[in-house]
Amino acid sequence: MARRLLAAGYSVRGFDLSSEARAAITQAGGLACASAAAAAAGANDVITMLPSGATVRAALLGDNGALATLAQNSLVIDMSSSAPTDTVALHDELRGRGYRLVDAPVSGGVRRAIDGTLTIMAGGAAADVVNARPMLETMGTKIFSTGGPGSGHAMKALNNFVSAAGAVAAMEAVIVGCRFGLDAETMVDILNVSTGRNNTTETKMKQFVLSETWGSGFALALMAKDVGIAAGLSRALDLETPMLASAALLWSKAAQVLGSGADHTEIMRFLQSHTRTVDG
Repeated sequence: MARRLLAAGYSVRGFDLSSEARAAITQAGGLACASAAAAAAGANDVITMLPSGATVRAALLGDNGALATLAQNSLVIDMSSSAPTDTVALHDELRGRGYRLVDAPVSGGVRRAIDGTLTIMAGGAAADVVNARPMLETMGTKIFSTGGPGSGHAMKALNNFVSAAGAVAAMEAVIVGCRFGLDAETMVDILNVSTGRNNTTETKMKQFVLSETWGSGFALALMAKDVGIAAGLSRALDLETPMLASAALLWSKAAQVLGSGADHTEIMRFLQSHTRTVDG
């Protein structure tokens, strides 16, 4: 995403805890900085792309955080996956300090980040979303204004719930079909020209699951986090959503068992190991 901004002519300074990431931005033509505060000094806009809302808050407001040096009325664009209720609170806090916030999470995975074709869901004040759009358009081809503060993060979490549920449905179908004697690749071919087609059947089953390469580039722990955010939003709205609650529990258990390094497609391994024959 930083490379897309650089290619569009933006001057990009970045900070990351990873030395590899700092080296990569330097190699791409940007400037790696020693802290978030150093990266934000003199900037017109700040973009965060981090694992959680808590990390975003720390990067902005913590020691050597971006807001220590960022000019008043600057625009902060949070492209992470964060809890929408926390984003609303952060929006209000930043506004009280003289800053503007747009939550603009993405969908599309590593491949679409590289080629600049991400889907981006932007929430915030309408004028701020308009201001953010030129930068967002360097990274994505489908930019949606979703409404007020937190709405982008709400949409992202709900999208990933639907994606996660579809992934489990496809994988369980293959497990059942193979037990009966169907061929897994034939099943995927049929699903992809039938009503069972979804993102997992099209872009993950043969590529990463049946091949057992598990290389989609999106961590299982992050999917579990996003589904958990969606379930938390449902509870905050006093809604009973049994499939969402079940999905959140399943992905959370899989993340605990498989560990932080697992790709999200590896939930197939969890499903296979937890499938049992029911007597009777």
